[in-house]
Amino acid sequence: MTPPDRLLPDHLSYLKLAYCLDQHRPLADQAARESWSHGDYLARLAEGEVHQRQEQSLRRRLRLARLPWVKTLDQFQWSWPKKINRLQVQNLFTLGFLEKHTNVVFCGGVGLGKTHLAVALTHTACVAGHSVLYAPAVEVINNLAAAQAAHRLKAELKKYLAPRVLLLDELGYLPIDKTGADLLFQVISGRYERASTLITTNKAYKHWVGILNNDAALASALLDRIIHHVETILIEGSSYRMKDRVDDP
Repeated sequence: MTPPDRLLPDHLSYLKLAYCLDQHRPLADQAARESWSHGDYLARLAEGEVHQRQEQSLRRRLRLARLPWVKTLDQFQWSWPKKINRLQVQNLFTLGFLEKHTNVVFCGGVGLGKTHLAVALTHTACVAGHSVLYAPAVEVINNLAAAQAAHRLKAELKKYLAPRVLLLDELGYLPIDKTGADLLFQVISGRYERASTLITTNKAYKHWVGILNNDAALASALLDRIIHHVETILIEGSSYRMKDRVDDP
């Protein structure tokens, strides 16, 4: 009969316990030196396996999230905007809005940190274990339009409906035609009361009809689904990116 210690690596490999396979002998040596109990040894192995899997899962979620960069709340320059509700923003980072499928809209002019805050919030949700996806609004529309022309709209639409958090960046910066407006509505409608959608925009809600091909009925229906459960973050001030040019001749 094969001794158990000779079979252990094969069993660990079969069970796909990579950390345990790699570390069971070094930890056993440490356990002997430091007089760990069997329970302590097993707990250390299990803890290491869990941490390694959590790290792998986070790396996978971050890869799928397609975040353009990593931003944090601590990096945000609170002193720059003339107006922003800091407590409201900080409360969002507790992620309580996800349980209620609340949407979040960051509204303000260019260079005020809308995307910074939205990406930081999306990253925080990702680290907490939620599936997330970043996508510029125009990219979403273009991808869906191409999929519709290729008769695979349903599959492409699923990519934007599935994540727990979808960040639609820069809505309103470029005009949207009727087809694009209809496709965007399908995304918002499909996520309504199922998952949270984050949006950055330079347009106040009253101007969204202009974004959506001047279709008042569609704009009303889309806004109804967004605003029903929404946290609106209004940011006012001058562009942070232009601050070094203010005194230029």
